[in-house]
Parts: sequence; C-alpha cells; structure tokens
Amino acid sequence: MKFFKKAALAACAVMALTGSALAEYPERAITMIIPWAAGGGTDATGRIIATMLEEKLKQPITVVNRTGGGGIVGHQELKNLKSDGYTIGIITTELSMYKSVGSSDISYEDFTLIGLYNADPSAIFVRADSPYKTIDDLIAAIKQDPSAIKASGANFGGNNHIAWVSLVQLLGAPAEKAFWVPTDGATVSLQLLASNAINVAVSQFPEAKALVDAGEIRPLAYLGNERNEKNPDVPPISEAAGIEFSVSGWRGVAAPKGIPEDVQVKLASALQEIVTGDRFKTFMDGRNFGVNWKGGADFEAYLKQRDEAFGAAIKSAGIKAN
Repeated sequence: MKFFKKAALAACAVMALTGSALAEYPERAITMIIPWAAGGGTDATGRIIATMLEEKLKQPITVVNRTGGGGIVGHQELKNLKSDGYTIGIITTELSMYKSVGSSDISYEDFTLIGLYNADPSAIFVRADSPYKTIDDLIAAIKQDPSAIKASGANFGGNNHIAWVSLVQLLGAPAEKAFWVPTDGATVSLQLLASNAINVAVSQFPEAKALVDAGEIRPLAYLGNERNEKNPDVPPISEAAGIEFSVSGWRGVAAPKGIPEDVQVKLASALQEIVTGDRFKTFMDGRNFGVNWKGGADFEAYLKQRDEAFGAAIKSAGIKAN
C-alpha cells in the first residue's frame, strides 16, 4: 500500500511539474522567420510584431530573413522546423498561390495558424516623369500592346504579378503578353522603377511611400474597388476602368504545424492584443498599412477563401510556373 501511495504521489508531482513547465512558455528565445528581404513591408510589419511580442512574452525574438524562390524558401523552412512553439514566422499572400501556379505544394494547411494582421490592395506606380500621366493613359497603352510595358512587383506568380496579369486580361488585352520582371520583393521592383529599368511597379502603398514622398515615383490607381482613405486622390481601378477587382495582399503569423495547443492559444492571445491595440494601429496607420485581425477558425476560413479566389484568377489568366 505504501508503494502505491508513493507512486501516486510521484505521478502527481510529475503532472504538477509538467503543467508548470507548460504554463511557463516561453522559457527561452523565439525565432521569427520572415520569407522576404529586409526593408520591405513584410519585414517592417514583422519586426514591429516581434518587438511587441517580446514585451508580452518576456523573451527575446530573433528575426531571420529567409529569402528566395518568391517566398517559398522562407515558408518551406518555417514548415519544416520543430513544432515546439519556439519558431514562428510571417506568412504572406504568396502562400495562397503556390499550388495554383505550380511552383510549390506548400499551403496554409501546412501550418499552425496564429492570426491575420494585415490585408491591403496593391497600387500601380510609375516614375514621376512617366509619359503615363493618368491611369487612363496606362490603360490605353495596355490595350494597345501589354508586351511593350515592363512591369514588376516581386516574384512570378505572386500577388502583384497576379494582380497585373488579371488587370491586363480584364482590360481585354492578351494576358499571355503581359511583360513581368520577377524580383525578390516589391522594394527591389520599386528601385528598378526609380532607375527607369521598368515602366510600371505594382506594390502596396507603404512600400512605395518613401519614393513617392521623395518625388521619384507617383501612384496612378489602387487595384481595388474602393478609395483608400489615406490616399483619397488615388482612384481605385474599379472606378477608373469600370471593372470589379478584388486581388489584395495579406500577412499573418503562423508556426510549424502541430505546436502544443496551449502554446498556440498563448501566442494568438498575445498577437490579438497587439493587433487590436492602439500602438500597433498607430504604427500601421503611419505607414499606410491596413489592420485586419482574424484568429483561429476565422483566419483559416479567410485563407481558404483566398486560395479559391487566387486559384480562379490564376487559372483564368493562364499563369503557370516554368
């Protein structure tokens, strides 16, 4: 009888210690994978989230940029790392496209989803001295010969590429003639535009803000259906061209699939407090980023819908990876 009592006490002690260990997460530093280069919108928003998560979780977070393959390298690394809660990452719009484009089999289903924090339409930018003075000028040129316009805005088959090809198609021009220069991020594409290496850049407004403020480039239109209250003078493409357009980019936080449920809950709770708080909104507003919080099942449903929407656009535009 004494043996069984000791065994029971020992079991209780183990359970108590285990519960205590779990409750103390995180007990050490966390790594955040960002699948895009430093200096872009994903990097900027990811780093502020990392800083604010450090404060809430009381542990340092090391940010690592894993670039290449149009975001595939970073997303794939995040997927493959140990699912213990000590590696998290930023997942982006391109994850909704890889399967449909045929560049990778990876999808949102390969991750533990923590939360969505941003969703924005892209915009069309030209050099300040571009002959395309208005979006109508550019539309006329697209209809005449889309192959004569060198456009860029990150990787082949990514959000900005899909947006550009879809626009060309919706304007009645042959989508297969759309000229796209792939780069490793919109920041690089905007630099190509500023240097006159390309004619058009498709990018989210925050990434272009510095060059716009410097007077080197200017926006022609938003690739969305509504005016952006932060830039009310820039018309939406639906208004300028009379077409419905719903291709928009998104960013969220995820972890390798299978992290402990209590760790997922703790991360999601901390992220929600950040995204819905005034400090984060002030940061995002100051850089023209939209704030959009979705957690748990809502985030999963959103990504399912994004997969379907981008899949339809990619199929109709006939885009496939080489």
